[in-house]
Amino acid sequence: MMTHMFDKDLERNSANYEPLSPIGFLERAASVFPNKTAIIHGLLRRDYQAFYARSRQLASALSSHGIKRGDTVSVMLANTPPMLEAHYGVPMVGAVLHSMNTRLDAAIIAFQLDHGECKVLITDREFSPIVKDALKLAKV
Repeated sequence: MMTHMFDKDLERNSANYEPLSPIGFLERAASVFPNKTAIIHGLLRRDYQAFYARSRQLASALSSHGIKRGDTVSVMLANTPPMLEAHYGVPMVGAVLHSMNTRLDAAIIAFQLDHGECKVLITDREFSPIVKDALKLAKV
């Protein structure tokens, strides 16, 4: 196996290697542009500082409920600010975000929850009837 010249004698360290993550981008935006608008949803306006804080609150809540690296957090949400916050808050604890299609039926949702070994399900009340039916079928 041939080693690329840029890989020779260059072990990973903080000076030459930083894994890219959207979490870092949000953290930076919150520190550099805290008062700039990050989210517009109808009449709601949320700046980067608030967006980052809410994402961290979600991460903290998940952590306090025992969610850790590699756990699956399923979400049944429309394209709303809580969905954006889940896209940052869930990875902040190292968990896997499982975003479910809101048009699926209860049997498929139950299968996905079981298959993904879901530890936490976050849903909007709008989807309560279908989620309630799915939870009756799910084993997790």
